Amino acid sequence: MRPRPGPDDLRRTFEAVPPRTSRDDEPFADSWWGRAWVSALESLSMDGGRLARGRAYADSGKVAAITITPGRVVAYVHGSRPRPYRAELRLRPFTDPDWNTFLDAIAAHPGHLAALLGKEMPHSLVDTATGAGVRLLPAGDDLDPGCSCPDHGRPCKHVAAFCYQTARLLDADPFVLLLLRGRGERELIEELGRRNAAHEARERPAAPATPSVPAREALADRYLPPLPAPLPVQPYPGESPSYPSLPGARDPLALDHLATDAAARAHTLLTTGRDPLAGLTAWQDAVRLAASRPTAGLTATTRALYRELAYATGRTTTDLARAVAAWRQGGAAGLAVLEIPWDPPAGPFDRARPALAAADFPRFQPWRNRLTHPDGTFQLRFGNDARWYGYESEPGEDDWWPRAAPDTDPVGALMELVGS
Repeated sequence: MRPRPGPDDLRRTFEAVPPRTSRDDEPFADSWWGRAWVSALESLSMDGGRLARGRAYADSGKVAAITITPGRVVAYVHGSRPRPYRAELRLRPFTDPDWNTFLDAIAAHPGHLAALLGKEMPHSLVDTATGAGVRLLPAGDDLDPGCSCPDHGRPCKHVAAFCYQTARLLDADPFVLLLLRGRGERELIEELGRRNAAHEARERPAAPATPSVPAREALADRYLPPLPAPLPVQPYPGESPSYPSLPGARDPLALDHLATDAAARAHTLLTTGRDPLAGLTAWQDAVRLAASRPTAGLTATTRALYRELAYATGRTTTDLARAVAAWRQGGAAGLAVLEIPWDPPAGPFDRARPALAAADFPRFQPWRNRLTHPDGTFQLRFGNDARWYGYESEPGEDDWWPRAAPDTDPVGALMELVGS
């Protein structure tokens, strides 16, 4: 199950999983904490038949998306009627003192946090918290089921079905159980970072006292040697370090891309005194980043980058691909030609149609800064930089894509476009 993006850290919704087949003697969960959840569910019921039907419902894919919020799990389960039933399960969230005790238990042992980031729930963490009076894993009397079906069993087969599926969620991510107890993953990791730092500071030996210096000696005139000459500027930016892939860390490919881009920008500033990205909008910078990837086919990494940049700027990946083609055609000026029609003053634009006619091309149709071939396959766009940019579309589609290099001569731009 993969979670859908939620509006905040306290709500996670997981898509339904496809049907599967499990034997009655096969544990429904793989992890020990997932099996503890199943045991709590099964201890809640005195009716093994309802649990068996709930397990069959879970195996056959009758459980729709599952939503987890503090103290509650909700899902819609398909039964014998066309309309699904709304089933839910409540679990008491921790109080603030409970959380303080539990978080202190994690911060006291750095390995606990590393295990959680690796999606593991250590036995020792649960045992330590339980010994301090905080029970993380539920028992049967902690669970309060409810369902819109007419069956008053505790639980009914619909609640049992989505509880079995919830065990799979716990297998994959123990932070789901912590969310049920009241706090989201991002908040917990930030708080644990602060507590770990405070714990290390308490354990670190005190620094030796700094020896004092008399003010007269500190302010006395002294000779300082001149600074050494700056190192020569290298012809190319240096390579960025490699970033390992660690649980809970940032994507190493994204970090590598940002570091490489920052190095190139710093090198340009150092050698020219100008910032190559000054004045770019967020959209222009996203297009520039995408255009810096290799052009010989989109790799999986590049496709992922396109999706992330398109999502961050509110555009589609097709919009981004078209903009990348325009950027490679003419940089920021080429992108402006793609997106902003304008009315050129009298001059080069007016002389373009006679020049094309003199070169035996058919009569192009003008609109603002654009000249379109009569059959709708080629188009020339006049940019603010006084260059002509070639565009191409399938006949009758009005789906224009930048093609070929720009030229100050409309005939040359069209010849380049036709021959490309």
